[in-house]
Formats: sequence, structure tokens, C-alpha cells
Amino acid sequence: MSSTESAFGGMFRQLIELGVIEINTEPLDARIERRLKQFWENTSCPRCGHQSIMTWEKHDRVRCRNCEFKPVYTHGTPFHEKHLSCGEVLLAFTLYADTLLSINQIAPLLGRAYKTVHTAIREAEAAVQRGFPLTWELFNQTIDGPTQVDESGKVCSGYKGQEPPRNSRSRGGSSRTGRSRWRGRHGDQLTLVAACRDSLRVIRGQRGIDYEGDLEPVIQEAEDLSQPLGEVWTDGLQAYREMDRDHRTVVHKERYVSPDGVHINQAECLFSLVQPWLRKFRGLSKQGLEQAAHTFGIIRSLNLTGASVDITIDCLVMEAFRSST
Repeated sequence: MSSTESAFGGMFRQLIELGVIEINTEPLDARIERRLKQFWENTSCPRCGHQSIMTWEKHDRVRCRNCEFKPVYTHGTPFHEKHLSCGEVLLAFTLYADTLLSINQIAPLLGRAYKTVHTAIREAEAAVQRGFPLTWELFNQTIDGPTQVDESGKVCSGYKGQEPPRNSRSRGGSSRTGRSRWRGRHGDQLTLVAACRDSLRVIRGQRGIDYEGDLEPVIQEAEDLSQPLGEVWTDGLQAYREMDRDHRTVVHKERYVSPDGVHINQAECLFSLVQPWLRKFRGLSKQGLEQAAHTFGIIRSLNLTGASVDITIDCLVMEAFRSST
């Protein structure tokens, strides 16, 4: 077992290698195929705009009866032209987004190269972030109650995959071989700001770690997704006191629940979950950290609503089909 592999990840991989556990995604492949073909039957042709798409149960292509466009059913989605099956793409993303396994640990479980799995996960992650708001609108549920807002400082790991390299001692890196432990500079410091309302979880990043910034992005996203926003609860941070929105405050130097019941326990609980999840990456750039935290909020929201596999598939492909209508 490598030094970068968690105990669970290593043991799980060994069980697969011994043949004790076999990963079979065929049922998931079939579920995804059915779901995508349902979308095709209810959307317009991306080439001519006519809503005249035909699908077949045991055929991997769909056909427009108007212009004879015949794409494969994965066309335009994150499942298209991957070296992984549709089920493997969804499984890889689920393991990435909802477990403490890293991509380095997920790739051997699927018997695939790291780069293959990494590319699939990153494309799926981007698609989920685009498709989640569209899918969330269709949930038959009421988002109610106050919106709790809290923040947590996080130092980025710097220039992962970028220039300059992170292993320079002059940049504060370690003299040891292997990955740098460079802790970042002022411009790479980030504060994660979370808004929690009912089952909705939104996490956004703001520049700087001594946070006095603008709360609007996270609150606006929560408002867009929950309609209407409802009452806002915060702690006593100066940035909250200065915002234009009406809100109620609990001062943590005095108590954790105000006499009239105001608290931010949901937001603090969210950070207690996201911090160990982020540690599995062993360092993220500013962009990577914000993207990963935002993904965690989306998946947490889906979990809290008891979303089905079909809902997760919808998040992956909804934006692609919406843009063709």
C-alpha cells in the first residue's frame, strides 16, 4: 500500500484484486442509457431544432426524423467518447464526490489509468455544477426555514499543475523530495462561505483568510435555489453586520444559540464534514478548492433530499439537453 493511500482505499483495492469484490457497472450502464434516451425523446434536435427524435431499446444511436441526424445517445453529455463506460463514469464521480477516496485510489478500483479517471471526473464535476440548478428547480419539495451562513478559513496549496512549480524552497516549500508542503501566500488564501437552508447546502470561496469580504455570491445562490430566501442567520462577524440584507445574529463570544433561538449549527456541521473530505486531496489550488467545496455542497444537498440515481444522472446531463431545446 502506498503512503498516499488511505487504509480503506488500500484494503478495498486488495479485495478487488483477490476477486472477493467485483465491480460490475452493467446495470448502471443500462439505467443511464434509458435515462438519456428519455431526454432525447423529449428534446429538440441539436442540428435542425425539430422535436422529432427516435430512440431504440438496443441501439446506441438516436435519429432525427426531420434531418436524419444520427448521434449516439451520449452525444453532448459527459459520458460521450470516454475510455470508461457510462456506469464507470458515474461510479467514479460518486466515489470522488461522496467518499474519502481520492482519484489516485479510485483509478485502481476501476482498473484504469489515473489520467483517464481524472478527465472523466473533472468533466462530470463541471457538468453537475452546471446542471444542478436546473435539476433542483424540478424537485417536488418545499425549501423552508432560515438560511444559516458561516465561514471557514482555508489556505490553498498554491500552484498545483501551474507555474511556478510548488517545490521551490524559496517559495516556502519543503526541501524533501516528493510533494511540496508549501502553504500559500496572501493571494492564495481562501475563505469558504456556506449557506444552509433546509436540505440546501451552498459553499462558495472568497479571497483572503481574514475574511471581511462580500457575502452576496453565496447568499444570492441560496436565494436563486430556494425561492424565496427566507430569514438569514449569521454569527457576529463584521462582514455580516455590514451587509445590506436584513438578518439576525448570534454572538458566539456570548453563546451558541441566542435567547430567541438563532444559531448556525447547520453551517458549522457542514464545515465539520467538508474539512476531512478536502484533506484527501492533499492540497488544492484556489480554483480547485472552491470547485471541490462547491461540489461537496451539491452532493450533500442531493443526499439530504434522498435523491435517486436518476436525479444524479439528470444533474450530469440536464444542461446539455436544456441547451438544445
